[in-house]
Amino acid sequence: MRHGPGRPRARWNAGFTLLEVLVAFAILSVAVVAVIQGFAQGLRLLKVAGDHQRAVLLADQKAREVVAPVEAHDKGQDGAFDWERTVTVVPAPDLERTPATRKWRVYQIDVKVRWGDTRGVEVVTLRTSAEQPASGTPAVGRTR
Repeated sequence: MRHGPGRPRARWNAGFTLLEVLVAFAILSVAVVAVIQGFAQGLRLLKVAGDHQRAVLLADQKAREVVAPVEAHDKGQDGAFDWERTVTVVPAPDLERTPATRKWRVYQIDVKVRWGDTRGVEVVTLRTSAEQPASGTPAVGRTR
């Protein structure tokens, strides 16, 4: 039951060799580095998603601020975000057919929000608005 010169077999298999321990530590270190990089990437993506959500909320807020639309171009800054709002009249030939629909206008509200070097969000909405009735003419639905 001897394995090799003068050594018993049980003693020969008693532990791990230095090479086996080094290989195990190398595998463990690669796994730990991969896990840490995975967590770091997740945190980076979480920040980007949060910035994107704040930009969309800001764009929605700037689009909803337009209560009575008129053609205009506005710019501003809110924290780390730069925003730009453009309100334009959209041609609607169908609204020109009858006198009742001529008072209606369709407006396009375009809001762009940018942050960082290359990141940005754009929100585009359409809104209809009627011109105010002339004084002395009652508005539809009003009673005296």
